[in-house]
Amino acid sequence: MGKKKPRPRRSFTPEFKAEIVELCRRGDRSVGQVAKDFDLTETAVRDWVRQTQVDTGERDGLTSDEREELARLRRENRRLREDVEVLKRATAFFAKRPGDGAPVHRGGEAGRSQRQAGV
Repeated sequence: MGKKKPRPRRSFTPEFKAEIVELCRRGDRSVGQVAKDFDLTETAVRDWVRQTQVDTGERDGLTSDEREELARLRRENRRLREDVEVLKRATAFFAKRPGDGAPVHRGGEAGRSQRQAGV
């Protein structure tokens, strides 16, 4: 007995998902039968039905728009955390190297005398 080969991940348009959900909601066929008829996993079809119920307010949970925003914010948060880590490492690196940088002009007498000399 060999293991079943996992099926490749497929993606479906929102319109297709809506049609499948509508077929399930009509009640002519069970979710399992609709999934079988269209060569879909029953879990995926149940998830689509559940998400539609959330989006239409029939069920509590995050709407599709809220899920999309949450995913976007998580990606942005991860990127910002990475940026902070890079800045921390850069700060630590430059803090260990006193005197290696270019001279820093702090204003004061030297700047004034150069301006007065027309430089």
